[in-house]
Amino acid sequence: MDLKVQIGALVKLQELDSEIYALENEKAAKPQEIKAIDAAFELKKAGLAELEKKSLEVQKNRKEKELELASNAEAVKKLSGQLFSLKTNKEFQTMQQQIADTKADGSVIEEKILLSFEESDKIKVQIDAENLKLKNEEKVFQEQKKAVELRVKEIADRLSQLDAQRKQVSPGIDPKMLQEYERILHSRGGLAIVTVKDNSCGGCHMLVPPQVINLIKMYEKVITCEVCNRILYIQE
Repeated sequence: MDLKVQIGALVKLQELDSEIYALENEKAAKPQEIKAIDAAFELKKAGLAELEKKSLEVQKNRKEKELELASNAEAVKKLSGQLFSLKTNKEFQTMQQQIADTKADGSVIEEKILLSFEESDKIKVQIDAENLKLKNEEKVFQEQKKAVELRVKEIADRLSQLDAQRKQVSPGIDPKMLQEYERILHSRGGLAIVTVKDNSCGGCHMLVPPQVINLIKMYEKVITCEVCNRILYIQE
């Protein structure tokens, strides 16, 4: 077995695996990204829902005031009908005052109803503006989701390509060496073989002694970092 050739194959495999790990991590984050987009849009919809709720409350209060006004008008009518049955001037004046007070109450109710209509109009303007704003934001929201979904598809396609390339490289590697490489790969976050640069391990950046560097260059056996246990090689 030519160890130098085997190491070269592992380096090629690592290039593929590094991209695979990066894409897998990106892919795993996409559902949360979509969830965040959905949550942001739902939050914007909540503002419209609050305005619509407020509009219904104003309408409900207005209907109650309209019933109260009708009751007030009925009371005025009833009191006015009693005027002709009164016998003394004092009773007549008292009744007139009572009618005037009841009418005054009715005027207050009418004023509240008018204010209610004004408030409804203002809320309607706000609702219309919010609907238009939300419609535009929904387009952005859909575009964002579409972009994420498209990226997920791109990742899946690329992973499929990388898997095919990996299957071409793997058979050329000694099974035991491949098994050891994959063990390190999974235990070290997708990085199993690293180059020594400036006398430092490319994985943990710790110093690699000169005698170890000489052993690597001899290609007599697989050399691993004493700190992170990753396979070491010298880039020529």
